[in-house]
Amino acid sequence: MKTFTLDVPAIAVDEQAKNRQLVLSFANEPEFVSGRRAWIKYRELGVTHASEGAMRAQVIVAGQGENKPTGWHLHRCDMQFLYVISGAIHIAFSPDRIFRFEAGDSVMIPGGTMHMELGGDDGVEVIEVSVPAEMGTETCTPPWGDADIDFSTYRR
Repeated sequence: MKTFTLDVPAIAVDEQAKNRQLVLSFANEPEFVSGRRAWIKYRELGVTHASEGAMRAQVIVAGQGENKPTGWHLHRCDMQFLYVISGAIHIAFSPDRIFRFEAGDSVMIPGGTMHMELGGDDGVEVIEVSVPAEMGTETCTPPWGDADIDFSTYRR
């Protein structure tokens, strides 16, 4: 990952971005960081540092044979955005709101929205963006009790 301070005419820079840097992240020089789940590799794209914590962007890849349900949780943030690069994932928002996201699909989850990743393909690769970068995760008890979640009932 490389960062640069740009020499930009004052007229082209708004006050908020004045001290921010251009960040380049190259696939052949990945920087992996620890994350919320042990079975996932998190490739940091440098956005957290460059945006001074206003946003985070990572490529997340599930390990082979390790992609499993996360349990019901929510994130304390403004939003979480997911874009599937390859493979597929299932995300439940309630027992009857289960979606399968495949390569090219995306979802924007508002902060505070209860959900559960149900697993997906081995090696599924997703770009995850959160605003702000700090995204608190809280487990929660769903209001519908112990209702079964059935992968086969997903919607498109």
